Amino acid sequence: MADWIDLFNGSDLEGWGGRTGRGQNAEHAWRVAGGVRVHPDDDKLFEIEPGTGLMLNGDDGRTVDVLSSLEHGSCELHVEFCVPAGSNSGVYLQGQYEIQILDSWGTSDSELKSGTCGGIYGRWIEETKTSYDGAPPRTNASRPPGEWQTFDVIFHAPRFDASGKKIVNARFERVVHNGVVIHENFECTGPTRGAWNPEDIARGPIRLQGDHGPVAFRSVRLRPLA
Repeated sequence: MADWIDLFNGSDLEGWGGRTGRGQNAEHAWRVAGGVRVHPDDDKLFEIEPGTGLMLNGDDGRTVDVLSSLEHGSCELHVEFCVPAGSNSGVYLQGQYEIQILDSWGTSDSELKSGTCGGIYGRWIEETKTSYDGAPPRTNASRPPGEWQTFDVIFHAPRFDASGKKIVNARFERVVHNGVVIHENFECTGPTRGAWNPEDIARGPIRLQGDHGPVAFRSVRLRPLA
């Protein structure tokens, strides 16, 4: 079995770059810090401590997404994240398939949607403005704003035949949120809404959403699967 790869070294953003769309590199405000906590004067923002150990999307949480220089196929992924009140982000496997990050503390299980924290975001039909094929978490495992949370994911990339035709869809074998299993064997018929590439691909980066509100990450690591 392959070894785990640390995608974030804790001290700088080596191995990460900003991007606004397909093929367009961008300046970004992501930076390294020593700690975050909910700001005492505005619970929708972080109070940021100097130092190293985590990465966050600037002071106001409104910058471009970042993506790893490493591209992956099937893999295990571990990521730790933190959001203040009301904030929104996401982790995209291969840059294509989003697991939603949201302040969902207190949301009842009867109200869970694909846009709830831990949801696999839906696909989108632009003509009818309709979402489809997403999956809500089976239960709400969210912690309060300002607390660190974890995703542990086993992901299987789509597969293609010799001619390049897709023969197997991408699949989330398991998603675990804060130690609670929230998805098992969910198949993606194609990239979720917001994917940069409208078609499935064999390999792609880890992408962290940066324009929907403050979010901090640490311990982002990946293990390739055969």
